[in-house]
Amino acid sequence: MPSGNACPVTDSAESNRRAFLASAGASLAVIPALGSVRQNPRKKARIAITFDLEMSRQYPTRENMEWDFQKGNLNEQTKQYSLDAAKRVHDRSGLIHFFCVGRVLEQQDVSWLRQIVEMGHPVGNHTYDHVNIWTKDVRKVQFRFQRSPWLVAGKSVEDIIQENIRLASAAMQQRLGITADGFRSPGGSHAALNGREDLQQLLLSQGFEWVSSGYPAHKYGAPQQPPGKDVYGSIVDAMESAQPYRYPTGLVEIPMSPISDVGAFRTSRWKREYFLKSIEQCINWAIDNGGVFDFLCHPSIMYVEDPGFEVVDHICNLVEGAADAAELVSLGTIASHVP
Repeated sequence: MPSGNACPVTDSAESNRRAFLASAGASLAVIPALGSVRQNPRKKARIAITFDLEMSRQYPTRENMEWDFQKGNLNEQTKQYSLDAAKRVHDRSGLIHFFCVGRVLEQQDVSWLRQIVEMGHPVGNHTYDHVNIWTKDVRKVQFRFQRSPWLVAGKSVEDIIQENIRLASAAMQQRLGITADGFRSPGGSHAALNGREDLQQLLLSQGFEWVSSGYPAHKYGAPQQPPGKDVYGSIVDAMESAQPYRYPTGLVEIPMSPISDVGAFRTSRWKREYFLKSIEQCINWAIDNGGVFDFLCHPSIMYVEDPGFEVVDHICNLVEGAADAAELVSLGTIASHVP
């Protein structure tokens, strides 16, 4: 979900992404046509399915905005969808990388999430209250703190963000008995954390080796209209900017790949068939170029838009169909291969 305070990607970040593609044997001058699966055997594509465990505004009905204040108060449908998807992908020898808002762990019953962990699916830190890590304005850190300002009275933005990340990790350790497997920022920016060494160092100081904060700019098209070739093409073109790289601090960035379920369903109000087509094009790009596809979605949206799990099934089918040209992995595995 793109951040409203996004700024252009820096030249250094772009050079890092190009270096990653070069290491994968891809050439921007000669990119195989979409659909030419397995024509480039030089590097295996790494595909990740990621679920952000949070509630989403305008779901299950468009007038619903209260979730902005209760991001971690998951309803039963969201929890069941997460568990069912985890079982579905596990049965196909795959993984889903979950990112948990810490307030989820205040709920009485977290047995569903323990089952997900026991299946071997990794769970990462998504902050405690779904805070905006880029802002410099206390009023813009989180809707909850606008309604209940006493919760952060006298604290700086830096203190709020640092404590919010720490609390989420602590909750996962105490309630689930696990260490957070990576960090994903609430929202995304096409600048990622470039130019924000303070945030990079904050995450490193809390033990994180990688972050998923980038989301590349692309076209969305008119709401409720079928996306044209220009929109699909813009999304595929953005895959180049969605490849992992390493910041000078050593922290690894794994950008979220376009288009997210937020962009497709909440912003553009696509039909599911449009979403499936875009995903297939992007995965084909990753396979043709030995690249990475980091699929971002939210079960609080997907149980409404895709109750039959067509999306996760389609991703699994595409990876299986590519044989040894692709693999379904966690973001931690992707991070471990970044030069």
